[in-house]
Amino acid sequence: MKWLILTATLPTSPSGLRVRVWRSLKTIGCAPLREGVYVLPAGASTAKEFWAIEQVIRDGGAEAHMLEVTARDAAQEATFTALFDRSEQYADFAQSLKDARKGMAGRTEAELRKTVRTLEQQLQSILAMDFFAGKAAASAKAGLDTLRSEVERRLSPDEPAAGSGAIARLDIAAHQGRTWATRARPWVDRLATAWLVRRFVDRSPTFLWLADARQCPKSALGYDFDGAAFTHIGDKVTFEVVVAAFGLDEDAALMRLGQLVHYIDVGGIPVDEAAGVEMLVRGLQTLHTDDDALLAAAAPLFDTLYAALRQQP
Repeated sequence: MKWLILTATLPTSPSGLRVRVWRSLKTIGCAPLREGVYVLPAGASTAKEFWAIEQVIRDGGAEAHMLEVTARDAAQEATFTALFDRSEQYADFAQSLKDARKGMAGRTEAELRKTVRTLEQQLQSILAMDFFAGKAAASAKAGLDTLRSEVERRLSPDEPAAGSGAIARLDIAAHQGRTWATRARPWVDRLATAWLVRRFVDRSPTFLWLADARQCPKSALGYDFDGAAFTHIGDKVTFEVVVAAFGLDEDAALMRLGQLVHYIDVGGIPVDEAAGVEMLVRGLQTLHTDDDALLAAAAPLFDTLYAALRQQP
């Protein structure tokens, strides 16, 4: 494989350029070969930033040279690769998971969700710098998934299990004036799905909020519970499933909104807006004890998010 090697001679005084470069090199995950010599896989996701650091050094009046090389043999390749061993970071993450699991009892929902978000960010930071991800990365992901499931079971015992199989395409015209039933006190996925149905699928829907999903009327279209017509399938949450089922997946803004709903509901790849949206929905739940009123209050939020996401390139 190709490797990038940066050689740099930085002034000791003033120290501003040296400190700036050192911080940048650490951020992009490169490894030091020796004083003033740094290496990064040429195919690393941060390679572009590595090249930019060379220019920063030159612009600062110091000397820098970027070399693109191939290891001379398997032994040297192994030496370079070993520089990027993230075992220590994964061990720290594993300990964080253990600590979080021990401290679950007695914590509020907000505290538990914050713990999961913090661990997700910690793992994403490690993965971003792990250019040779292997068993340790897989184990860390599995551990986080397990913790997330434990938290969801504690907070939402009736959260649906993901099903399997293809998502069938459905006709919007055949789904007008229907009753859409889901679990009471809807969280983000259920609220966003109700907004989606009303905005893009059913022009005159009725929503039924079930205290017990097992009591869903046979005439209703259930969503977001086990056995429902629309629920989690594979790695998709209910919102994403409904988008796909009704052929709305060519709408880039809806797809981005689905990523946001997915992250808030079950985690995964972090989305910048998630913390703010989660806080707003939590506030709406506090203000509105009636679920119809909650949906009415949440609809403008999703309208606003959708409009903003449509402006993104």
